Amino acid sequence: MPITVAVVGATGMVGQEVLSILAERLFPADDVVALASRRSVGREVSYGDRTLTCKDIEQYDFGGATIAILAAGGDTAKEWAPKIAAKGCIVIDNSSAFRLDPDVPLVIPEVNPDAIEGFSKRNIVANPNCSTAQLLVALKPLHDAATIKRVVVATYQSVSGAGKDAADELFRQTKGIFVGDDATPEQFTKQIAFNVIPHIDVFLDDGSTKEEFKMVAETKKILDKNIKLTATAVRVPVFVGHSEAVNIEFEKPLSATEARKILRESPGCLVVDKREDGGYVTPVECVGDFATFISRIREDSTVENGLNLWVVSDNLRKGAALNTVQIAELLLNRGLLGEKVQMH
Repeated sequence: MPITVAVVGATGMVGQEVLSILAERLFPADDVVALASRRSVGREVSYGDRTLTCKDIEQYDFGGATIAILAAGGDTAKEWAPKIAAKGCIVIDNSSAFRLDPDVPLVIPEVNPDAIEGFSKRNIVANPNCSTAQLLVALKPLHDAATIKRVVVATYQSVSGAGKDAADELFRQTKGIFVGDDATPEQFTKQIAFNVIPHIDVFLDDGSTKEEFKMVAETKKILDKNIKLTATAVRVPVFVGHSEAVNIEFEKPLSATEARKILRESPGCLVVDKREDGGYVTPVECVGDFATFISRIREDSTVENGLNLWVVSDNLRKGAALNTVQIAELLLNRGLLGEKVQMH
């Protein structure tokens, strides 16, 4: 059966990264279609060494597509995912719209690949939050080894996680400050250049933000409902690459040496952990890479069975585009792209 992949939101940062990764990883698509809203129809986007012209999502017949990768935000996903799924096309959605839906699997292929089997209930698979994805790639092998009880994580998230306009604001403010221009915030609540902002997404009644809630809820759904997790999500003046300071409490003893060995052998993980100047990874070095980098692995003497980690990943790749393509590969490798599931 020929495979057609439709990328919705192809002109956005994540959509363009999806097209790049489909080409890099030689995903065996017979046809790749770039789709966008009416205002972006006719715009050209790169797919490997080819150029695709964006078509109108309103006019496209998804009955002819095998997989639709949605990289266009929650409102678009809520409107379009059920319509596309009803045509028998499998939806892989990058937004938060369906992540906590009990009938939609939330999948990180290195962590919970078997969950993919549940896609047929709604013909939709959800991609996790970018900060959750890199965290759980690092936590899964350690949880298997020593059972995680509690996690305390502080994230240092790049502006690209908030989209192109946010990245443009960091650039504009940084340049402007040097020449004495005003650094009035538009995309963020406060100045982002030369600053950090402890606020991502909206505030909830308990004082946490929605970004922090997502990390808690998604960790329970993907990895283990018994894990207690508390997060503080911070936006930092970095263009690409999310970092996380992670403190873990285990049920069983696990030394830093054992953890380092386990992580070195785990899928998606790359350990760079030398106890010397520069012997760790920062966001600048992770850009364009598929891996989740883990550094600063050390024991925490303030709790029984505690470890600290520093986790860094390209949020546009592992946090978003790469994971969606890996989900598509998982569907393909498990033979789940056979006969289309027709929804009613």
